[in-house]
Amino acid sequence: MRVTIIASGSAGNVTLLQAGETAVLIDIGLSAKRINGHLNTHGVEANTLAGVLLTHEHGDHTKGLRVFSANSSVPVFTNPLTADSLKRSGVVANWNLFASGAEFQIGDLRVLPFSVPHDAADPVGFVFRHAESSFAVLTDLGYATKQVVNCVQGVNALLIETNHDEAMLQNDTKRPWAVKQRILSRHGHLSNAAAAEIVANVATPELRHVLLGHMSEDCNTPTIATEAIRTRLNANGHSEVEIICASNPGDSPPVGITI
Repeated sequence: MRVTIIASGSAGNVTLLQAGETAVLIDIGLSAKRINGHLNTHGVEANTLAGVLLTHEHGDHTKGLRVFSANSSVPVFTNPLTADSLKRSGVVANWNLFASGAEFQIGDLRVLPFSVPHDAADPVGFVFRHAESSFAVLTDLGYATKQVVNCVQGVNALLIETNHDEAMLQNDTKRPWAVKQRILSRHGHLSNAAAAEIVANVATPELRHVLLGHMSEDCNTPTIATEAIRTRLNANGHSEVEIICASNPGDSPPVGITI
């Protein structure tokens, strides 16, 4: 299984996942033109994708969907409420609907979508499995429910949001208080401390890679976020886990790992 984080952050989110003969995109938050350029760089033709999977309908996760789907019949996998939200905004796509919590198959990939608390119609995270490898996507959530922890526990690699350092966010002068409240709410975004707590709770001997994503450029730094995660992992006896900063607005070289 090969994971390539093409973009991760408020400017856009796109991940390329390849397993066996199957390649999918997780979210499509850059322009279709930029996404096609990245796919070509990795030797993938857009029309050969087995699907595009959406975590939720926010623009930084769906920006390229309208144009991409207008020029392609690649299936778009999402749940009914997310699809309805996008349809109301005029998006036409080859919709393939799933039920959150029900595992399904895309080519060589087994996919488990699970509900997460975020201010969207019906947001989800994903666990992907192929042969003996597993990868979870856990971004855009305010906190981790017991269900989230249970779903993610035992994976080999985890992409998790480390959106902000709480002190930096509180001291930020660019964001009004209402925006800060939204970010800090139980349907907002994970702080470094909250992400570290989740990683500590889901880490098992099978966990080998933690990818830090969706990082604020103003209210966090890779060093601060990495240190928060590393401290908790070391305290729990998982010092061997590789931590990689995968936050990227889409104009830097993508971050990739093989699981």
